[in-house]
Amino acid sequence: MTDPVLAVTMLGIFILIVFLGFPIAFTLMAMGLGFGYYAYFDADLMWRTLGRLDETAGSLETFSAWLGGFFNNRIFDLFVNQSYTVMSNQILTAVPLFLFMGYMVERANIVDRLFNTLNIAAKRIPGSMGVAALLTCALFATASGIVGAVVTLMGLLALPAMLKARYDTSFASGIICAGGTLGILIPPSIMLIVYGAAASVSVVQLYAAAMFPGLLLAGLYIVYVMGRSILQPSIAPRPAEGEIPDISTPRLVWMLITSFLPLAFLILAVLGSILGGLATPTEAASMGALGGIVLAFVYRAMTWQRLREAVYLTARTTAMVCWLFIGSYIFSSVFSYLGGEKVISEFVQSMNLTPLTFLILAQLIIFLLGWPLEWSEIIIIFVPIFLPLLEIFEVDPIFFGVLVALNLQTSFLTPPMAMSAYYLKGIAPPDVRLVQIFKGCMPFLAMVFITMALVYIFPDLVFYLPEVFYGR
Repeated sequence: MTDPVLAVTMLGIFILIVFLGFPIAFTLMAMGLGFGYYAYFDADLMWRTLGRLDETAGSLETFSAWLGGFFNNRIFDLFVNQSYTVMSNQILTAVPLFLFMGYMVERANIVDRLFNTLNIAAKRIPGSMGVAALLTCALFATASGIVGAVVTLMGLLALPAMLKARYDTSFASGIICAGGTLGILIPPSIMLIVYGAAASVSVVQLYAAAMFPGLLLAGLYIVYVMGRSILQPSIAPRPAEGEIPDISTPRLVWMLITSFLPLAFLILAVLGSILGGLATPTEAASMGALGGIVLAFVYRAMTWQRLREAVYLTARTTAMVCWLFIGSYIFSSVFSYLGGEKVISEFVQSMNLTPLTFLILAQLIIFLLGWPLEWSEIIIIFVPIFLPLLEIFEVDPIFFGVLVALNLQTSFLTPPMAMSAYYLKGIAPPDVRLVQIFKGCMPFLAMVFITMALVYIFPDLVFYLPEVFYGR
């Protein structure tokens, strides 16, 4: 078996093992070490190690020599070097800080107040409760970037309220699932940090590039909810008289100031310092983490138990991402050394694709991968396979990254592994069926595809802000 064939076999076995349910990070490391041992094996070096034994050597010395010969393989040096590379990556330092900010905001008890305030403020709008839920999801998802936390919290808070207001179950479920995923697209997004590290592109420029597409997608969600509510009033009835209290304008303004402005100010301060060049993403994330703690104190939600939970969840999620990076680096290094990337590159070039058809093919593959895999695994493991092809097809890696970020919204919404649907099902009332949640998610998938088409047709949606802030 030639080395390129072995590389393709390595990739196929990995996909099979992942589908069987084995932990992905450790599967990557095991596959990389196993195939890498063959790839970097040097028989002469092993025999030279054994040749240093004399005839009087005992069994212990012989065993030690064999052991030394076995571990005298460059794959183990690669493992150590790649682990150190991940630990010393300055870009990834922002991940635990943004995660900690999100977990602290989640525990600040600000979201229920924000939803209630927006619900009162938007009560005259068609589908007012759905619009309020989407705005709350978007703001909270942007502050936290943790899809599971947003969907779970909003499912506990907004779903019972919408069902009580006689909203259609599928419609209400789709709103929460779709709104909860916006945090991986709208900056400050952890997903964009991970993509920036994998693709070696500027996270700051990625943030600027993703701003308009993210807001466009959120806007299309709101337009869909309002339009569907007008065309089918039965799925989102207007609130009955007295169902939502009438309050004076000064009191409503005060409610908005105390619920909306603090969180919005935190997000804008973090984003503004990054886009304005006042701070790196890591520095801005550290200030955001401090801001999350301050918000928890201001809203009298800071306890030792909540702080411990936030630290624990931050450490656990960060460890998962970093182990995935280590495994992916080892796997991809061996895969490339065996000639796998060259095989894929030659195969794609032989198809005589245009840049458009290449983008469609790449996004289709990522869309299909989103069914069984989560975004972190797709970004760290599979997206790097496409990166060497971008230069061949003259595709900007930042433009490609924004399309991927949009596409990965679907990985949370498409069965069978629609994680947003499962998060919501876990806390929804018993009579809410999983099929109803899936049905509610489908129209929002159409909004994602429309946004991707608009981004391709009008690329300035991606390039305008990076050019304004940083030049071409």
